Amino acid sequence: MTALSTLIALCPPPTVVPPAPDWSQVEGALSTGLPQDYKELITTYGPGQFCGFITLYQPHAPSDWADLNGPIPVRLRGQIEEVRQAARHPWQLPHSPDNLFAMGVTGNGDYLFWVTQTADTPDEWTVAVNEALRAPWFTYDGPLTEFLVNVLNGTTSVPMFPKDLLDHGPAFTPSTLESSTQSAAARTSVNTRTIRDWASANGHNLPERRRIPPEIIEAWKQENPS
Repeated sequence: MTALSTLIALCPPPTVVPPAPDWSQVEGALSTGLPQDYKELITTYGPGQFCGFITLYQPHAPSDWADLNGPIPVRLRGQIEEVRQAARHPWQLPHSPDNLFAMGVTGNGDYLFWVTQTADTPDEWTVAVNEALRAPWFTYDGPLTEFLVNVLNGTTSVPMFPKDLLDHGPAFTPSTLESSTQSAAARTSVNTRTIRDWASANGHNLPERRRIPPEIIEAWKQENPS
């Protein structure tokens, strides 16, 4: 049984999905091949969220916030070292920024990356997860679909993911790219640590490993409109 068939049994995809992109065109624009499991995953599921939390970037998405071919993956790669050097006590990076290719985001501002040390063999790329480009980092030594299977069946626990991620069981919620990426953008356009610190200072009970409720984000935005 393949990882994709296991994922489908665990977390059924929608019955109707948008047409698959022209993968040769996508890879040509990126000047790199992409993992076969990712291409099959996007073709099978289309846009949406796993457990209402994990959004994968899609080729040629209408929003820059989740466009695999857009500016965000390149921008994030450039910001990783900037954020590290700006810290009072810079942390050790587990991977060179040159070997990180952003391909997903969560509702709490965690970024999902491919680790592309073997650039010419994308099927060997592994997965790294990071909170807002800061420490800590979590690395999964396997491909993306396998990572999703193990996260959604509870085998793999990602330290920065919320403890209640699977409280309602694994699920995939299809959405338009506009709605899913606008939600991700609203949550990740600012460091989530800033929101958590603000919430704590203003009397909001926000456990570390829980999702940041939308109303907390909106309250923060009201007080910090810039």
